[in-house]
Amino acid sequence: MRLDKYLKVSRIIKRRTVANDACDGEHVTVNGRVARASYEVKPGDIIEIGFGRRILKVRVLKIAETVGKGDAGELYEIVSQETAEREKENGDER
Repeated sequence: MRLDKYLKVSRIIKRRTVANDACDGEHVTVNGRVARASYEVKPGDIIEIGFGRRILKVRVLKIAETVGKGDAGELYEIVSQETAEREKENGDER
């Protein structure tokens, strides 16, 4: 299954077009590499998504073409969820 479709079906990202844009903007990595929307997701893959300052890392458990809202969480497990720390606030002294 394509990465953009998996992100939508699993309800990690609500719309497929938004998932596609996230992939195009290099906000999504799979197994440590930047992934395109057309990447074929497999069980065991680790997907990392940057949502602004938040980073979500999930492990793919299974693939399904369709899934009910209540069962979407069974497609993946959250490995980590972090908030990116701010870089130096003002590096220049004036």
